Amino acid sequence: MRYLPALAIACLLLAGCGNKPRAPDWQMNAHDGLERYARAYLGGKARVEASEFERARDELESTGQPGLVARAELTRCAVRVASLVMEPCEGFERLRADSPAAERAYADYLAGRIAPPDVPLLPPQHRAVAAGQGDAAAVQAIEDPLSRLVAAGVLFRTGRASPQVLAIAGDTASAQGWRRPLLAWLGVQAQRAEQAGATEEAQRLRRRMALAAGER
Repeated sequence: MRYLPALAIACLLLAGCGNKPRAPDWQMNAHDGLERYARAYLGGKARVEASEFERARDELESTGQPGLVARAELTRCAVRVASLVMEPCEGFERLRADSPAAERAYADYLAGRIAPPDVPLLPPQHRAVAAGQGDAAAVQAIEDPLSRLVAAGVLFRTGRASPQVLAIAGDTASAQGWRRPLLAWLGVQAQRAEQAGATEEAQRLRRRMALAAGER
């Protein structure tokens, strides 16, 4: 399962594929650490995700390359946006001045403020949503589950997430067994149902949230 599609971390860090020489240890360790971090974060395992991220970042810092560390910070921000945690991407912002254009564009996309000329710099799966084609069909067309959730999170951040987008995001998190984003997306759906006076639907969603949270 691919946990880090947003920036294709595996391709960026693991240059040694096929018949090429073995990748340096820092690449393997950073990639594996970011995989474990994302898995733990999405699963709601706070202590594990914090330690795994710090280990991965430490490996990347050993290269002295700001762009690599920036990608790790953007990975952290991406899984948070996928889980509707809309905090500023402070870790990346401290590295922005020394980061490549593609990383700056992706950070702006996550923040909901990407400039149209920068859309082509994004990973292909995010370009339609970034270009304003942010309907449910555009989100559903994204094959990778995490990228789909990230795109839905960007739409939510910019006030463009329709009920269909919310449902797609909830179904995606449920299918992957990702507890943290599932609870977030179900919570938004429940809140909207309550605001619309759909009491029974809201209660049904709250029961799903309790089940996902392990409340017995």
